[in-house]
Amino acid sequence: MIERYTRPEMGAIWTDEARFQNWLEVEISVVEAQVQLGTVPAEALREIREKARFDVNRIKEIELEVKHDVIAFLTNVNENVGDAGRYIHRGMTSSDVIDTALALNMRKAGLMIQVGLNRLHDAILLQARKHKRTITVGRSHGIHAEPTTFGFKLAVWLEEVRRHQIRLQQAIDMISVGKFSGAVGTFSNITPELEELACKLLKLVPAPISTQIIQRDRHAQYLFTLALIGSSLDKFATEIRHLQRTDVLEAEEPFTVGQKGSSAMPHKRNPVGSENISGLARILRGNALAALENIPLWHERDISHSSVERVILPDSTILIDYMLHRFAGIIEDLVVYPDNMLRNMDVFGGVIFSQAVLLKLVEKGLTREESYKLVQSNAHAAWNQNGSSFKENLLKDEKVMSLLTRDEVIACLNPETYLQNVELVFNRLGV
Repeated sequence: MIERYTRPEMGAIWTDEARFQNWLEVEISVVEAQVQLGTVPAEALREIREKARFDVNRIKEIELEVKHDVIAFLTNVNENVGDAGRYIHRGMTSSDVIDTALALNMRKAGLMIQVGLNRLHDAILLQARKHKRTITVGRSHGIHAEPTTFGFKLAVWLEEVRRHQIRLQQAIDMISVGKFSGAVGTFSNITPELEELACKLLKLVPAPISTQIIQRDRHAQYLFTLALIGSSLDKFATEIRHLQRTDVLEAEEPFTVGQKGSSAMPHKRNPVGSENISGLARILRGNALAALENIPLWHERDISHSSVERVILPDSTILIDYMLHRFAGIIEDLVVYPDNMLRNMDVFGGVIFSQAVLLKLVEKGLTREESYKLVQSNAHAAWNQNGSSFKENLLKDEKVMSLLTRDEVIACLNPETYLQNVELVFNRLGV
């Protein structure tokens, strides 16, 4: 991933140096397991721990000749270890190293992503509590529907983030497996007992069964979880983008001192952060599709998945890490305009309270169809006639006023009628 979207902490997980260090840790764990089983002398392990090291440039130099990265790595390590190096990679195949080390990488990245997801959760929670009673209009199809609160909008996001916290933990657990089962997974030159010991040293769970590789449905679940999180961020960001429109202006991204919105128009304050989130989410969804394509491999394995994962795993983890922290910052400093919310809500004199009027007329004896037609005509008149008001139309309508009192009409236009149960929902969420 390009530096622009890479936080150093996450980027460090995916460097060549970190990858080869994980390989070395995996190799040493197998040697240590063999020592515990009595098949390798303890002195060899001490010598390997003391002398085993690698040089990234030297590995690349060797790989140019041998055309195999694991062999290049092992060759370089053995250049430093000497005779004890004969116990390294004993009974193993390349994927034993690569896939188990990859699990370490993905687990570490997943735990870092959890930190960003938790930060976002806390930011949304704080704003939801703050705006629990900040009345605004709810929209369906982009059209005014009924009253809600801005905190209620955020509470919906909060619950979605909580589901992602569960999914992410499940994905981390699913990928935290190792395998040391040999060329086609049948333990032909290594034992299940050794696999269990080595995985325990790495704080991984042995894959219950594998071929030459750990099966890629695990990796696909992980990538799909990141794509799901990214798609929710896209959803949240899209809402902010709509609310920041000049003709709405109910909420706005923070605009920092010295920031400029346009090279040509000095007045501009654009939702560039939210637009950035929406754009990057598309990459996560595309990478998740690539992860699905990696599941069907030939027989016990091929390496068509390998080249794909060199791109999609670093890129997706780096991107979602960046996106979570950037969007959490937007939520933490979000600017909210309650007065604009109230102004927009009353744009046609209370048409958004039409359902309350409909139900009150039904209560008074009209059929639902009669009530609907009567309320709709007054609402659409307010919509279609400049300066007209739904409230005033109702109060002037003889049919309506023959059934309702003025106080009953006004009571129907009170947002509290719609929001009386909001507190119960917040209590259910613990907000």
